[in-house]
Amino acid sequence: MIMSPIESNLQHVKGIINNAIAGRHGGKTAAVTLVAVSKTKPTAVIREAFAAGQRDFGENYVQEGVAKIAELADLRPSGLIWHYLGPLQSNKARQVAQHFDWMHGIDRLKIAEALGGHRSGMAPLNVCVQVNVSGETSKSGVPPMEALALARQVMRISGLKLRGLMAIIENSPDETTQRAQFRIMHRLFDELRSDGPEIDTLSMGMSQDYRVAIEEGATLVRVGSAIFGARN
Repeated sequence: MIMSPIESNLQHVKGIINNAIAGRHGGKTAAVTLVAVSKTKPTAVIREAFAAGQRDFGENYVQEGVAKIAELADLRPSGLIWHYLGPLQSNKARQVAQHFDWMHGIDRLKIAEALGGHRSGMAPLNVCVQVNVSGETSKSGVPPMEALALARQVMRISGLKLRGLMAIIENSPDETTQRAQFRIMHRLFDELRSDGPEIDTLSMGMSQDYRVAIEEGATLVRVGSAIFGARN
């Protein structure tokens, strides 16, 4: 049976993930969650990826994501998990809190409190604090030296379950630069993990750098174009 392009791409990405796990420093072989970033892509290709075994999908735009979640509601009981990726405005916190399973971009306490307040009566929303590890003004997130303080504040908010940290590193082809920033994140993650066993997620790595991210300790990678092709 001939595989579809998306199924073939998923197999290729998962092969790279497995090789990267095997190549990790220190021999750590913990599994890595693959989030297929489906922003701008139609629900038909999400269904195709789901049929090929993919379960976690990521969206960057609230309205688009909520519409897809509604359209694909029939897949939720079979394990479809929705991740909201990136920064969020306060006026859209209710939609994310009530429709998504994960929020990866908490960068200030106000947003965390808004999300928790809108999650009442539901299972806690899984969240990560976003760290601006590269220091670029174009990127959201708290500076590394402020990340743990914010994370510990988020931990105390009802309706949220802090899972770890998230970062988007500098868009550089230089592997040395990539590794330096991923290692800063891993050190922060190790320090935060001492706060409890629920801290289990280091969300870093995208299509251009997920192999290196995994080698440096990522537990979750966010891959879009390597699965679905270039964005529309």
